[in-house]
Amino acid sequence: MRTKSATRRQAILDSAAKVFQETGYERASMSDICDQLGCSKATLYSYFPSKEQLFFEVALNASEDEFQATHNALDPSIDDITEALETFGQRFLDFIYSPRVQAVRRLVMSEAGRGDLGRRCYDQGPQRSEAEVTQFLQAAMSAGKLRQADPKLAALQLRGLLEAEWIDRFMFHLFDKPAADEVSQTVKRAVASFMAAYGPSQQGA
Repeated sequence: MRTKSATRRQAILDSAAKVFQETGYERASMSDICDQLGCSKATLYSYFPSKEQLFFEVALNASEDEFQATHNALDPSIDDITEALETFGQRFLDFIYSPRVQAVRRLVMSEAGRGDLGRRCYDQGPQRSEAEVTQFLQAAMSAGKLRQADPKLAALQLRGLLEAEWIDRFMFHLFDKPAADEVSQTVKRAVASFMAAYGPSQQGA
């Protein structure tokens, strides 16, 4: 069986992303995507059997490389846990508030109630991120860099602290991309708050 062209597949994803962003998931059609790309429906359906599957792949394709690079910053070999968390926090905010990922997040949120699309996007995005951060924090707790606590809850609270200063403005489309110096200060404040709660000198669960 002939292997499908990776170049053609990427071209379809790029064209679909443009159509979805311009018209929204509900109004977009497979015909629109064919017109944008200049291909037949038979070709399109040979790569993606449904609009939902195509949308899911667009969302994943837009952020996968950056997702991996961001979470690779969770380096357990760094002795200074504050430094490690600040490095991750900086990359995390740069990632989720980049213009491309912002556009995908908004599109996913607007269409997430349709079928199992929301669950699939959640599993591949926030839940994967939560699992990676949880694993890192568990290792830090075991090494005595953080106090013993529920690492999953700590991961959720770390994310909440990192996004606290930006999430409302993101939701209401009040910025395109945070300034670099603002992101840096946000990260320092968020990590300082996190360490005040989870630093190794803190007691209790």
